Amino acid sequence: MQKLNGMAGALIGSVLLAGAIIIAPGYVDLFQIMQFTVFAAMAVLALSLGFIWGYGGILCFGQTSFFGLGAYAYAVTAINFDDSTYAILLAILIPVIFAALLGYFMIYGGVSDVYLGVITLTVSLILFNLVNSTAGDFYKIGDARLGGFNGIPGVPTFNVPGNPSYILSPEQSWIVTGLALIAVYLGLRVLIASSFGRIILAIRENETRAALLGYDPRIYKLITFMIGGAIAGFAGALYVNWGAFVSPTIFALGLSAQIIIWVIIGGRGTLIGPVIGCLLMQWMVTEVGAQQTLDANFILGAVLIVFVLLVPKGIAPTLRDLILSRSRETSSEPEQSPVKVKP
Repeated sequence: MQKLNGMAGALIGSVLLAGAIIIAPGYVDLFQIMQFTVFAAMAVLALSLGFIWGYGGILCFGQTSFFGLGAYAYAVTAINFDDSTYAILLAILIPVIFAALLGYFMIYGGVSDVYLGVITLTVSLILFNLVNSTAGDFYKIGDARLGGFNGIPGVPTFNVPGNPSYILSPEQSWIVTGLALIAVYLGLRVLIASSFGRIILAIRENETRAALLGYDPRIYKLITFMIGGAIAGFAGALYVNWGAFVSPTIFALGLSAQIIIWVIIGGRGTLIGPVIGCLLMQWMVTEVGAQQTLDANFILGAVLIVFVLLVPKGIAPTLRDLILSRSRETSSEPEQSPVKVKP
């Protein structure tokens, strides 16, 4: 019953948020709409790590590998076909294939969690250096020049599926990105509530016990890893659509660290937590970057330390615990007995 209430609450909240997203362009200027768009795209990326780490127990230090592959797959395909329909599909498919290959060798090879993080981080570095060294006319795929450290400018943005002549405006792109964030969030909630979700939670809690119950933890962890890669690749397509540009910095270690910080601050083991952490930190980066007095990295590092020391569970779990605690206290208060009046 509590899960049904939670799902109903998520649906109602999503419908209200979707309405706000649709009407926002009528009340907000274009600059803020563009900011909202990139925030929503990065929140989808945060959800990808929040799912595989918070629910699958897989700490991936190189989530930017799938994010960057999705972004480059979208850019190259959109330039060659001049249609975002195929580009979005390949932006999801290629990271999934890469995650399947990488995850197979790591998970079936018995790589422990710590070394899995190191390997994914190393893969992200390799991809960064590989793409960074593709400057020159020789490095091109069809009509798309990879551009090396200069990146790929002028990437076609989203169009109506199957109709390349109808390019979405920035306001329409914001609506698509915002609704995509809601769709990914609700899709993951449904997945976690399913039998597959319960199994991956059991594997996260005790892998040996789950194996003794007849489940193969390796295949479930591999599928979880692939789903995270697909979501990260989709986020890459949304990100490129925002700026119409992609460069090797999308694989950088700094962004990999930021994703982990988003999940820690927002709260691991929840889906709304990574979204809150991402939006909060992205807003702070924007505000701090506008001033020249203090270094932005110094402030962000201080914020992370404060959160880890004072709110170790993260924002969302802490608020949830406070609400539940307050609700129990209210329900356990004894009812006052009626006052007896002496005759």
